[in-house]
Amino acid sequence: MEEIGFREYQKLAMRTCKAFDRREDAIANVGLGLTGECGEVADVIKKHLCGGKELDKLHLQEELGDILWYIAEACEVFDIDFLQVAQGNIEKLMKRYPKGFDSNAIR
Repeated sequence: MEEIGFREYQKLAMRTCKAFDRREDAIANVGLGLTGECGEVADVIKKHLCGGKELDKLHLQEELGDILWYIAEACEVFDIDFLQVAQGNIEKLMKRYPKGFDSNAIR
């Protein structure tokens, strides 16, 4: 598969998004879905750090992908441009850490 940008990802991801009759249901799906998938990532890490298992990178990658999907859905539900989310985050980090991460600069 060739590289895709954030806007293209959002468009492609929304092909598999359920169409809710009520906006509140779509918002609930986004919030609960993100929470659930973050828990899945935490579980992969827990099994590695606390369970003594080899880090399952493939499983971790799949769960991170699910988080990405829910972020795309959140952008759709709230009419936010996925690309602007990514760019805005980098701009914020550049301002906060202009020379790269510095633990002394944590607020």
